Amino acid sequence: MRARGALVLLHAFPLNASMWEPQCGTLAEHGWRVIAPDMVSASMDDCAGDVVDLLDGLHIHDAVIGGCSMGGYLAFNVLRLAPTYVRGLLLVDTRSQADAPEALEGRKKLLEKAERQGPSAVLDEMIPKLLGETTRRERPGVVELVRSLGMTNSNDAVARMVRVLMSRPDVTPLLSTIHAPTLIVVGEEDTITPPALSRQMHDAIRGSELAIVPRVGHLPNLEQPDAFNGIVTRFLDHRV
Repeated sequence: MRARGALVLLHAFPLNASMWEPQCGTLAEHGWRVIAPDMVSASMDDCAGDVVDLLDGLHIHDAVIGGCSMGGYLAFNVLRLAPTYVRGLLLVDTRSQADAPEALEGRKKLLEKAERQGPSAVLDEMIPKLLGETTRRERPGVVELVRSLGMTNSNDAVARMVRVLMSRPDVTPLLSTIHAPTLIVVGEEDTITPPALSRQMHDAIRGSELAIVPRVGHLPNLEQPDAFNGIVTRFLDHRV
């Protein structure tokens, strides 16, 4: 398999880069150099700068930038701050809008919980939102996997991620300017970033593709990895 280029995968809150393990082998078999960093800064712009610095350090001049949820927000901001590095976009269960005022208040409460009680308390709150109803009912192993991934984070790491979420700008005006090949993926049962928001992004990004994965929620790459991998590899094989 010939080398296809670099694919950066940016993780969701409150997880870490290990969430992409079900993708790494498959995508590598298709010729992609998969790079999945942990987010370590405490603002969206700093995280985007970290991604660019990482690519520079690896002598990579452009890459497909992909992210799930918080990682998708970061992918948008890499594009906003350093567009020449973005060969393509993979936007998974994410949105372009910044938090509304009431959502910011919720983030502040979550930040306090992260600092005082740590990842266990945050996961108790988040798992019912992260995973679709079908997954929670029929795939208990996925529920345990998500909990185990989140529990490897420190209190400080989870708190930093909340601050990143709170710092993100509204990038909706950016959507109509995107010319890179773009795949938008969303879980049919996602209640955090429902399919309607992905349809809005699809309508705004000219030439983008939209895939709605049935019977999954906010983490389709973990809930139905085979289906997710098939969607992503077809896009990469034919569009990038």
